[in-house]
Amino acid sequence: MKKNKFPDNPDVIRLLKKRKKGLLRIVFSRFGITALFLLIQVLVILILFIWFDEDVQYFAVVSTTFTVIIMLHLFTLEMEASSKLTWMFLITILPLPASLMLLFTEHDSGHRRLSRRLQRLIRDSKNKITQDEEVLKKEEVVSTSTDALCHYLNHSGRFPLYDSTEVTYFPLGEQKFKAMLEELKKAEKFIFMEYFIIDEGLMWGSILKILADKAAEGVEVRVMYDGMCEISTLTSDYPKRLEKLGIKCKSFSPLTPFISTQYNYRDHRKILVIDGKVAFNGGVNLADEYINEIVRFGHWKDTAVMLKGKAVDSFTLMFLQMWHLSEIGRDMDWDRYFGLAEAAKNDGYLIPYCDSPLDQYKVGETVYMDILDRARSYVHIMTPYLILDNELEKSLTYAAQRGVDVKLILPGIPDKKMPYALAKTHYKQLLDAGVHIYEYDPGFVHAKVFVSDDEKAVVGTINLDYRSLYHHFECATYMLRTGCIPQIEEDFESTLAKCSEVTYETIKKTKLSYKIRGGIMKIFAPLM
Repeated sequence: MKKNKFPDNPDVIRLLKKRKKGLLRIVFSRFGITALFLLIQVLVILILFIWFDEDVQYFAVVSTTFTVIIMLHLFTLEMEASSKLTWMFLITILPLPASLMLLFTEHDSGHRRLSRRLQRLIRDSKNKITQDEEVLKKEEVVSTSTDALCHYLNHSGRFPLYDSTEVTYFPLGEQKFKAMLEELKKAEKFIFMEYFIIDEGLMWGSILKILADKAAEGVEVRVMYDGMCEISTLTSDYPKRLEKLGIKCKSFSPLTPFISTQYNYRDHRKILVIDGKVAFNGGVNLADEYINEIVRFGHWKDTAVMLKGKAVDSFTLMFLQMWHLSEIGRDMDWDRYFGLAEAAKNDGYLIPYCDSPLDQYKVGETVYMDILDRARSYVHIMTPYLILDNELEKSLTYAAQRGVDVKLILPGIPDKKMPYALAKTHYKQLLDAGVHIYEYDPGFVHAKVFVSDDEKAVVGTINLDYRSLYHHFECATYMLRTGCIPQIEEDFESTLAKCSEVTYETIKKTKLSYKIRGGIMKIFAPLM
């Protein structure tokens, strides 16, 4: 148990005392269903062998026919090519469980229900914020094709381009944490928090004390975290415990025994909105490793941004849409939460945006590819994971092949060995194209940063892996010529100085265990 640092608030102390978490709940999610399907296959094979006895050839005919039918069905689905190849492999070696899993995924009732709700929310709330058409006509916006990117983003939601917002960049989680505490203490009307991970400790304890005090003062406080926290960091009754402090709380998509069809659709976003005037976004969750209060995988390198001004409305809208995803039709009177920020000094242009697994748009990947495809001089990237589909890998290699300086910083110490091994399977092809890859010697890089040509940058929650690009709810801040972009590039260069470059020689020296893991897991990468 982490030592409590705030003995002056007995309610907070009581809440921070950890209780037993229902770890067995994960067995009853998609993992449980997969295990059940595997068991069914074994039993069916045994039964068929007993029934057919010496006529095993009939079983072979039935099995082959079934596999062919499922394969033909697979090719009719709207699915990324590499995902189809993975399913083909699984169906070939495990026809019954893989086929049942494919059908289970395809006819995911949870997906369809959530998708309908989200589309209704977007439709009903799209008038809450509007695009200033004059901003889209600015010469620097048009010349960089940012207006075209903005038009694309608005096909999947309402993501205006703003020119009246001040942006502050934080190169470390500790700096964001300090600014968060300062801004939270100023809250007068409402606080909205949406985070993938909340864990008890110094960071969350400090924040929770302020939230409890603010709720007691009459400030509206809402906290939402991803349901996976219930099997890792928090108890399943945590929302009720927060409510006792006057804090409205939700767990997004909590796991339900054997019917958690929404297992893949995790809320990976990190959003804090205060009074509609200040917003935070980036990779930093609410746990002590993110501020290096505790050490898990060496030094934890993370980043974030703080927005002050009109663009905060976009993060307010994102939060409210997600909050109400489970309660359509309730309390849609949101007008009091918008238009509260004063126009800040013009600090370039920015688009806060989000990505959803519930529509046909690959927003996160498309924004990254747009930066890569339009870059003239350089694209510098920090990411914790590198599990690429064919399209993104082609964008990276094409940019390098046409002379753009493409550099990637990845962790030197991994948090998960399988994704780390998978990342290494991309190294040689990227090096062959001229991409430069570096590993952060002091520890783990959790930052999700793109910076290009001293004029464009993205800071947010979106990793370069299938989970972020296809399966998670994500968000980020796209910036054009904001004052902090030189600082972002400077941070990249200072981080680079602490890295070791990946070369053909270092690839040869990769541990055999990583090569084996990576080779095996690459088959299953689209489903990870």
